[in-house]
Amino acid sequence: MILRDPVHGLVAFESEEDAIVPRLLAAREVQRLRRIRQLGLTSLAYPGAEHTRFAHAIGAAHVMKLLLVRLRQIDGELPFWQRVTSERARDAIAAAFLHDIGHGPLSHLFEAAMPGASPHEDWTARILLDPTSEVNRILVEDDPNLPRRVADLIDGKHELPYLARAVSGTFDVDRCDYLLRDAHATGVRYGDYDLPWLLRSLRFGETSGPPGHAAPALAIDGQKGVVAIESFLLARYFMFQQVYFHKATRAAEWMIGAILRRALALVADGARLPALPKAMASVAAGDVPALGEYLEMDDQVLLGALHAWEEAKDPILADLCRRLHARALFKTLELLPEPGAPGAPLPEGAFAGLDEGAQKTALETARGIASEAGLDPDVYVGLDVATDTPYAEDDSLVVILPKGRPRRPSEVSFLLDRLRNETLTRCRLIFAPELRERMREAFIH
Repeated sequence: MILRDPVHGLVAFESEEDAIVPRLLAAREVQRLRRIRQLGLTSLAYPGAEHTRFAHAIGAAHVMKLLLVRLRQIDGELPFWQRVTSERARDAIAAAFLHDIGHGPLSHLFEAAMPGASPHEDWTARILLDPTSEVNRILVEDDPNLPRRVADLIDGKHELPYLARAVSGTFDVDRCDYLLRDAHATGVRYGDYDLPWLLRSLRFGETSGPPGHAAPALAIDGQKGVVAIESFLLARYFMFQQVYFHKATRAAEWMIGAILRRALALVADGARLPALPKAMASVAAGDVPALGEYLEMDDQVLLGALHAWEEAKDPILADLCRRLHARALFKTLELLPEPGAPGAPLPEGAFAGLDEGAQKTALETARGIASEAGLDPDVYVGLDVATDTPYAEDDSLVVILPKGRPRRPSEVSFLLDRLRNETLTRCRLIFAPELRERMREAFIH
């Protein structure tokens, strides 16, 4: 199978090792990913962001193939039992392709908005291991133990640490693909980085156990790869700033959350809503949705339900759905900490944003404004706190220099030392547009 991809060009699955991918493409659980957008509602801010989890799955599998080529160039220094065998390559490609199989509608948005919802990682494992799923059947045809091995790889578990981290780690194939893909689709070039050079700079680190027993983790050749690491992590940092934390996207996602919470509360109280997905009915009843119910959920089903609820008897639910349908999004107001002295160095935690006490005070003020305007403060006002740690340093990746001990990336890069373990936080009030002037009067001095 040869495909044309807008990010990677020609993508081919033609060998015995990757023959599992064309077979998995036919599975209904994989085809469902065509109906789940990679970036949820981000197309409301970036019109081109219509790409799907399906395209990303293919891209991640392709990047895994590129990585395996590099690993085979350098694994001759390892004992043969620690090298990339055909079976291990097949397992890794399957894991890369299926790592997002459990995502709900609108990607991360659905699980964040549903009270008590299981994370998509749990649903991924459930799909892989459930004998009634088509994905499980296809994997079992190759090897009865393949579903478990794929699930473990996605969970970051494998006898070879370097293979486990390739599927789930700081520089895993998931991130390698989605940064390039999301940057391409949104037109935000900050997400570009040099993938071929990053792969070329990989080598093996030192083993921590007895010689010949513990397989090494991946490392970066310090003479080649430090700039590639910086580029990758800065791309991630900038994409969160420019795309993933965009105010319009966050406002739309907050509205979806408010709609789903309202709908679930109404159903739990005995109301009947048209086009209610079975999975949501199960959640409203306090049950975990059946696998079949969950797999029926995709973007089209959820957005169709929201469209039907525009005519709901509950005026608040109907109002929220109509606003979202018309892209009459809630407005946002960013809450910033007081600036330090001019010229003063950035303190530790400088990316942390407003502290919890100040957040609570701001929200209470905003709720009061909504109440005075006759709007329900539980629905028409909210506080959105978006966080990310662009570079959480751990022991999974080191830099190898010609002389001296292996070093952590932050020890050889000023940029990474500054980003190391810093949590980026964006705090915003979200509110109905009719409250905008009152909010500006209260918070902008």
